[in-house]
Amino acid sequence: MIKRILVGLGTSHTAVSVAEHAVELASTFGAELLGLAVTDPLRLEWTGPRPIGVGVEAMTAQLRQQRFEKAQADIAVAEAKFADRCIAANVPHRIAERTGDPFEIAEDLVRYHDMCVFGLRGLFEHDVVPEPLDALERLVASGVRPILAVAERYRPIRRVLVAYSGSLESAKTFKSFVQSGLFADAAVRVVHFGTDTASAQRRLESVAGYFLAHGRTVDTDFAGGDPASEIVPYAQRWGGDLIVAGNSAKNLLLRRLFGETALNLLRDSPLPLYLSQ
Repeated sequence: MIKRILVGLGTSHTAVSVAEHAVELASTFGAELLGLAVTDPLRLEWTGPRPIGVGVEAMTAQLRQQRFEKAQADIAVAEAKFADRCIAANVPHRIAERTGDPFEIAEDLVRYHDMCVFGLRGLFEHDVVPEPLDALERLVASGVRPILAVAERYRPIRRVLVAYSGSLESAKTFKSFVQSGLFADAAVRVVHFGTDTASAQRRLESVAGYFLAHGRTVDTDFAGGDPASEIVPYAQRWGGDLIVAGNSAKNLLLRRLFGETALNLLRDSPLPLYLSQ
């Protein structure tokens, strides 16, 4: 049951897409939204190595002030877009402005929410300083999940592609998606990549049976190739609006959490992702 959703407002550019998706979910489940805007002073204040000379300190202080003002202005725009969309849809909502480490703040708040909606890009930096390339990975690694990570432009989710590797972690991800009741009216396809046709067929039949037991029908497909490089092209050819993908690799910390395939999706996917494990 989804009743409380944490919404990362991100930048003013992503706020409309994030708000649209969050409001859609809130309307479906009768949930309330908490819009989160974070200012990270350490990143905004860092100006890199500075030369020694008269007036350098004053120039640095001015740059810091400009960054803070720009960040606050972008936050105000994002908050206004979020609030306007919630009011128009009559969705209960609140806004939380926090200062500090955004990953720690999100990790704390997710304890009291059923899921999160964030942008795939532009999570916290408000277009003021470059965002860490691994920001979304760090967010999930810190314990913030399940997450619906959405693209910069809103697109209704009518077709969901579930990429199933056969691993226990991948199974946990698709089961989390099914049990959440998300996008109940969307068409779902489960795809298995690899070379073992017989094993893939058994797995796909089992997945379809799980979905059916929960009142959802799916179609299935076995595709050759490497899922790390083939999932997004496959999803685009099929016309998918959302990718559900778990993990399978077992080596480094992030790969234990995501797997190589999921890591590639986190970094490169142009399509929204459902991230659970």
